[in-house]
Amino acid sequence: MDTEGFGELLQQAEQLAAETEGISELPRVERNLPEIQQAGERLRSRTLTRTSQETADVKASVLLGSKGLDISHISQRLESLSAATTFEPLEPVKDTDIQNLFMMKPAIFITQLRVVMELMLWVALKAHAADGQLSSLYKRPHQVLDRGVEGLMLLLLHMNNPVESSCPDNWDDLLVLISCDEGIFHSRNEVLLDKGFLKNEKDNALLSAIEESRRRTFAMAEEYHRESMLVEWEQVKQRILHSLLASGEDALDFTQENEVGLKEFVSDDLALKKNADASGYQYQLRGTVKNIISPSYVGEVGPPGRSSLDSVEMAYARQIYIYNEKIVNGHLQPNLVDLCAATAGLDDKNISEMWAMVKQMTDVTLVPASDALKVRTNMEVRMEFVKHALRYLEESYKNYTFVTVFGNLHQAQLGGVPGTYQLVRSFLNIKLPASVPGLQDGEVEGHPVWALIYYCMRCGDLNAAMHVVKRAQHQLGEFKTWFQEYMHSKDRRLSPATENKLRLHYRRALRNNTDPYKRAVYCIIGRCDITDNQSEVADKTEDYLWLKLNQVCFDDGGTSAPQDRLTLSQFQKQLLEDYGESHFAVNQPPFLYFQVLFLTAQFEAAIAFLFRTERLRCHAVHVALVLFELKLLLKASGQSAQLLSHEAGDPPGVRRLNFVRLLMLYTRKFESTDPREALQYFYFLRNEKDSQGENMFLRCVSEIVIESREPGVIDKFTSDTKSIINKVASAAENKGLFEEAAKLYDLAKNPDKVLELMNKLLSPIVPQISTPQSNKERLKNMAHSIAERYKAQGISAKKSIDSTFYLLLDLITFFDEYHAGHVDRAFDIIERLKLVPLSQDCVKERVAAFRNFSDEIKHNLSEVLLATMNILFTKYKRMKGTSPTTPARPQRVMEDRDSQLQSQARALIMFAGMIPYRTSGDTNARLVQMEILMN
Repeated sequence: MDTEGFGELLQQAEQLAAETEGISELPRVERNLPEIQQAGERLRSRTLTRTSQETADVKASVLLGSKGLDISHISQRLESLSAATTFEPLEPVKDTDIQNLFMMKPAIFITQLRVVMELMLWVALKAHAADGQLSSLYKRPHQVLDRGVEGLMLLLLHMNNPVESSCPDNWDDLLVLISCDEGIFHSRNEVLLDKGFLKNEKDNALLSAIEESRRRTFAMAEEYHRESMLVEWEQVKQRILHSLLASGEDALDFTQENEVGLKEFVSDDLALKKNADASGYQYQLRGTVKNIISPSYVGEVGPPGRSSLDSVEMAYARQIYIYNEKIVNGHLQPNLVDLCAATAGLDDKNISEMWAMVKQMTDVTLVPASDALKVRTNMEVRMEFVKHALRYLEESYKNYTFVTVFGNLHQAQLGGVPGTYQLVRSFLNIKLPASVPGLQDGEVEGHPVWALIYYCMRCGDLNAAMHVVKRAQHQLGEFKTWFQEYMHSKDRRLSPATENKLRLHYRRALRNNTDPYKRAVYCIIGRCDITDNQSEVADKTEDYLWLKLNQVCFDDGGTSAPQDRLTLSQFQKQLLEDYGESHFAVNQPPFLYFQVLFLTAQFEAAIAFLFRTERLRCHAVHVALVLFELKLLLKASGQSAQLLSHEAGDPPGVRRLNFVRLLMLYTRKFESTDPREALQYFYFLRNEKDSQGENMFLRCVSEIVIESREPGVIDKFTSDTKSIINKVASAAENKGLFEEAAKLYDLAKNPDKVLELMNKLLSPIVPQISTPQSNKERLKNMAHSIAERYKAQGISAKKSIDSTFYLLLDLITFFDEYHAGHVDRAFDIIERLKLVPLSQDCVKERVAAFRNFSDEIKHNLSEVLLATMNILFTKYKRMKGTSPTTPARPQRVMEDRDSQLQSQARALIMFAGMIPYRTSGDTNARLVQMEILMN
């Protein structure tokens, strides 16, 4: 409305007033302020009866409604505001600049703030209007809001700040004041906002740090749990795999392709049940793996307390003990082959022959090399293996002919000069019938020439064969020359020219010859026609091996055709993979296939095969030990590998034996009943490492010591047993076997670890009631024994650990007296310990001292406080329940004693509230309750 409109309205008002004054019929009413107030009160009383709240609401509605404000809408909006989020965790503030906050979210911020400010203005104007102030401003509050938040806050500041000038009576003065103080307001506004922002930032930083710490803690706990589960599962998996037996190499193939199948197998057929006992955690196999794969590698374990070793195994163990004694004491290393052969082969011919073969095959000259693989693949060593195998087969056959001849002397007609020739001639009297068709080139003393030559060579006597050749040289052509060259060559090999000439003659005239002995002799000397197995002559497996090993060549093959060349690797592959176990082991004793593999230098495959037979397992293990000590055994690089495996990078046909697994499988049968014998075998693993780099000997020792509770079993292996015992104790500690670990550390003279573990063991049992043969009684006796011995010998640990240990023992004594009802003695103990304050003067001192206590002491604080308060309360009730005052106990003394007990109880309450340790709510409630009952 413009100025002209106001002037016209003013004229109309003056005219109305003049007309009113001119009317004489109506009297003029003149009232002073009190009269007006009384009249107003009468008018108000005539209205409907309203409460003071409703009256205030009406006034507020009239006030704000006259200026265009809807009070009901404001009330709804105020009710929608929630303060619940004030105490919720604050989210980090992303907008760190207040000005940017106003610019980015002005509508929301101003709307919310305007609602609050309207309410503040309404309350403030109402309060000041009652005092007669702000008369003009009371009619125009919206102008303050139109000026903005700054004007409103400045107005409230003036109204509530007595230091500032009084609030103006009209809007013009207020607006002038707002303009003048705008700079002051801005500075104060910024200070207030900055303080709130910094407080919010501080809270956010604390909450963010707490949240980040919580997240890291949970992540670390999950990682530790995962690693622990992986280690436990690896151990359980090894135990499961060690208890299984495969009929072939692929039966336990847990490669990447079979990972899914393994998981399904484990989830369906295995259940690992964790049972907590005094020794820690055990995993039991529920289900029947043996029903799936059988038989087991592990033999039946005998009853506890009895040896699980049979007579043969015990005899082997005795020899292993003798061998290790020599090694440990620094004597000359004995021949383990002789020790084992002298023990195991007394009653079994097959075992005797086996050890004779092992001794023959291992009596080779080794070449310097960094590992066993280089030794085994060296050409000179492989040639020696073949020579020793031939020598063994030849000596065995000669013994066979000798036994045959002397078993049939009448038919053999033995005579003449003793020697191989006469032995073979007599043997042929038994072996060959009177007339054999197809034999060529005449006879010598009534026997076929080529048969005599062949059997003399089969017995390993080339001189006897040469004797036959000379006697029949006119019928043999150039063969005498060839045989002389063959006999005098170092490696029993003809020169390339002679060999080619002999092979050409064989292909032209002898390939289809009817004399099998002649063809066999030519194939041996000339190493030709390797595809012909000469089954007419070599009708036994030993004969077949001897024939083929004679044909094995080690040159580069430049002068030999493929059909005339047989390498050792080819022959090994043929026996192991092409023929395999099914060809040799069907209806045959297991020693036959073992012999086939061992004589062809496939030691690992031979041992793995023999190990699968329960009664022969001990022999296989000791053959492996012999090869291991001679550095001839090819070991698997990882313990999780199969018992027999081929590793990437190895030459074709090479197999590796999991020696560690083999030994642990064997000892598992008797390690619980015969730990000392098992330890002798584990000593062979002293230089082996597991996947975590831990020494296998120490690992096995720790397991045996923990299970057998016999730490003294390792005394013989080293003069300095402290380091070994410390590692064994560390392994027990990692498994949570603190009691066993403490005993081991005690043996190792490590008092720090002994008392540290004893503190962990004693802390949970301190407040428990001691009963005979209980866990507390056992640990208490153990702790007292250690304490008495340490004091007598002057042994001490670190000061903090030492003081904690003896304080825990004193607390155990305190609780024993307390539970026994000896209140006064228990009170004297806790008073001398000075753990809790018993007067208000020393509360601060005890609080400061409490910070230095270890966690083992702090964990028992609640029980100590409750027990002490119970003692005070018991003494208070006992004093109140006694007879009235007597001359001996005047009233004043009883009152002083009562006051002292109450003061001590208050000291405990103060101490519980001041210490930087969170006790349970139940503890605090019980403490306060007893303290109240005492007052």
